[in-house]
Amino acid sequence: MLVYLFKYLDTLDIPGAGVFQFISFRAAMAIITSLIISLLIGKKIILFLQKKQVGEVVRNLGLEGQYQKKGTPSMGGIIILSSIIIPTLLFAKLNNIYVILMLLTTVWLGLIGFLDDYIKIFRKNKEGLAGRFKIIGQIGLGLIVGLTLFFSDDVIITEKVSIADLSSREKMELLDPSVPFASKGEIAMERKSTKTTIPFVKNNEFDYSRLVSFIDEDHRQPFTWLVFVIIVIFIVTAVSNGANLTDGLDGLATGTSAIIGSALGILAYLSSNVIYANYLKIMYIPGSQELVIFASAFIGATIGFLWYNSYPAQVFMGDTGSLALGGIIAVFAIIIRKELLIPILCGIFLVEALSVMIQVTWFKRTKRKYGEGRRVFLMAPLHHHYQKKGYPEPKIVTRFWIVAIILAVISIVTLKIR
Repeated sequence: MLVYLFKYLDTLDIPGAGVFQFISFRAAMAIITSLIISLLIGKKIILFLQKKQVGEVVRNLGLEGQYQKKGTPSMGGIIILSSIIIPTLLFAKLNNIYVILMLLTTVWLGLIGFLDDYIKIFRKNKEGLAGRFKIIGQIGLGLIVGLTLFFSDDVIITEKVSIADLSSREKMELLDPSVPFASKGEIAMERKSTKTTIPFVKNNEFDYSRLVSFIDEDHRQPFTWLVFVIIVIFIVTAVSNGANLTDGLDGLATGTSAIIGSALGILAYLSSNVIYANYLKIMYIPGSQELVIFASAFIGATIGFLWYNSYPAQVFMGDTGSLALGGIIAVFAIIIRKELLIPILCGIFLVEALSVMIQVTWFKRTKRKYGEGRRVFLMAPLHHHYQKKGYPEPKIVTRFWIVAIILAVISIVTLKIR
């Protein structure tokens, strides 16, 4: 909102008003504001939750120190959501389609998580919101995001196109050949595209339409958007649930999300800058610079929440925070065409989810075969396996953070290693 105010003030030649037009300034303001909000309101929300006796219900998992967490306020994800939404509303351009999608994702999954936590805590139902309703909510969000990205005229990329390959209509709509992407025999065109980025590959672009290339070109579009939407739904659901499973130790999901958010912010900035995009030979995505503001608010919110969530935690985020964090990361990556980097960038979420899937599958299979279920891990998700082995909680969390940093660096390096 402040962007429009200061833009108007700039027309009145008021000194300093023009600074709000710079992404770097607004990003800095967003991260500072989100930190201040999370730190200032965090303590008040924690005291409010304690007063309302919104405490964690601890199940007996046989883990050392687990009962020390009993009564610790949950639903702290409200702190994270507030610290993301408020700075974004203040410093981002609210007519930007990508900002709208990110705010929708934050609110949508935040509400689903809040409802789950509310049922667990206030209704005293340990199961919380039924799993099928969570999945329906995640599918609904994926459907909205997928259809918007596919059909919205505001969602475009600028890419090099051989002039010889253009249709007659496209030749009439050519952009100025003097822009940085243009070269001999090629031109930069803004166009709708279902392309994405493949890491570690030289010509690192893949078009989802190739998945339905066996269908006649005149009838291909409906099947292309169907495939694209299904993939978006899968990614949103998988990453959201992966983040939810990771939220089992003090600061683990929060710190990991902050690291991932930092990498995504860098990738968004590079994709939104025509010079860097041309140099790195990646897709230039007009309008995605506003995502840097959102990413800055996301980083500030998670780091600010970590102040209270680090060991020993004074508050837990609950599903209110974890579902939203995972969904935000998934949708952000899809928007900047880096969703195929998720297995690397979100490697912590991936191994946590895989450990649960492997444990459950193997237990059921061995139970049918031998009459008694057997386990691959001492306990799943994976972080509990290391707890069972006797590792202190802070050491496990710190080492997971180190791995997350390594994976984030690898994800950024893929821009040049092909």
